[in-house]
Amino acid sequence: MGEGDVYDFNYEETPLLEKQQTESNLINRTGNIWTAVAHIITGVIGAGVLSLAWSMAQLGWIAGPLAMLLFASVTLISTFLLSNCYTTPHPELGLIRNRSYTDAVNITLGSTNAWVCSLFVQVGLYGMGIAYTITSGISMRAIQKSNCYHQQGHDAPCHYQDIYYMLAFGAVQLLLSQIPDFHNIHWLSVLAAIMSFAYSFIGFALGIAKVIENGYAKGAIRGISTYSSAEKVWLVSQALGDIAFAYPYSLILIEIQDTLNSPPPGTKTMKKASIIAISATTFFYLCCGGLGYAAFGDETPGNLLTGFGFYEPYWLIDLANACIVIHLIGGYQVYCQPLFANVEKWISYKFPDSALISKDFNLKLPLIPAFQLNLLKLCFRSVFVASTTTIGMLFPYFNQVLGVLGGFYFWPLSIYFPVQMYIKQRHIEAWSRNWVALQSFSMFCLPVTLFALVGSIQGLISAKLS
Repeated sequence: MGEGDVYDFNYEETPLLEKQQTESNLINRTGNIWTAVAHIITGVIGAGVLSLAWSMAQLGWIAGPLAMLLFASVTLISTFLLSNCYTTPHPELGLIRNRSYTDAVNITLGSTNAWVCSLFVQVGLYGMGIAYTITSGISMRAIQKSNCYHQQGHDAPCHYQDIYYMLAFGAVQLLLSQIPDFHNIHWLSVLAAIMSFAYSFIGFALGIAKVIENGYAKGAIRGISTYSSAEKVWLVSQALGDIAFAYPYSLILIEIQDTLNSPPPGTKTMKKASIIAISATTFFYLCCGGLGYAAFGDETPGNLLTGFGFYEPYWLIDLANACIVIHLIGGYQVYCQPLFANVEKWISYKFPDSALISKDFNLKLPLIPAFQLNLLKLCFRSVFVASTTTIGMLFPYFNQVLGVLGGFYFWPLSIYFPVQMYIKQRHIEAWSRNWVALQSFSMFCLPVTLFALVGSIQGLISAKLS
């Protein structure tokens, strides 16, 4: 078997692969379609939904909804392709479970592709931690600003720093990051999914109330007016980047699928869960984005619930932002636990005999049950959380950061690798009708993603220099 064949593994010896598969088979997978939906919604409806009204304002009443529907369709197609790559046939071991995205790429496409994929995955997961830190700080600050405006009037100079709130968010994540792995956060995902629906519904309701108060729907077919065509182009590209950020969950799809019980087959369950979750999120996205633009028109804020477009009822604004923070606490773990697992697995593989890495210590503190502590997890995860918090404080630019992240990983992780793995596993011949269709799908999405990435980087640089 040569490099690039279906059964090409980047493992030094077969016993290691057998050991990993044995450990994988011993995992108690209890997930079902509804826990998968909860994981997906927690991963998808996050910081991105808050920027969609602003994105709609840049694109207008026709291009805005079409862009959301386009990204929803592309995400669903890529989800179906990627879910088929969870298992890979092996001549001796039967069907192999790929417990992470990079494992699937490694086994199917070879080590070089796996290295490139791993770079995108780890940077993407790390970026999600930064984005969620920024958004949580903004939302906690918005609660204080809302109360200030309520007490002192809408023209009061209610200016507060969000650095301290980001530090508080980081402190919470230091504790939650010690949760052993992705299989132990079902409860956190369910809570976060409930919170995401709560604040999305509040934003939806406030948008309706504002439109009724205005007596008409604001906004234009072409979106907001700008001083120059170049400025319009940059804003449109940032809007596409924000929408790209709001949809895909390919970073964590295989990890979610690895939690599912069978029968029925995990691929079948995952596809049904994806249809349910993406349909629900698209409905909320269209409602929140459309109603936000209809309510504020050219004055649509970058973050619908913190911008400050809504002032009253202040307690409802506070509740919505509190729900955002709770959701982001769970969402941070949903995205970062796979990164923790990947890095710790690599370190354990490199240093298998190190007691510092492999040994767990029992710890008993007053008032709480005894628990096990691993020094590798404690040190690495603490440094990780500290670094995402620090970078979030240095670059607290909501829309621009979301756009850069969306433009960075959307095409390679949601389009390119799923398409190439599907072609390889199904042995689709080059230049056949299916091959041309899949490659055309991939090439169509590439320029859109590059356009969004370049515009978002330009926006981030401009925001930092201003």
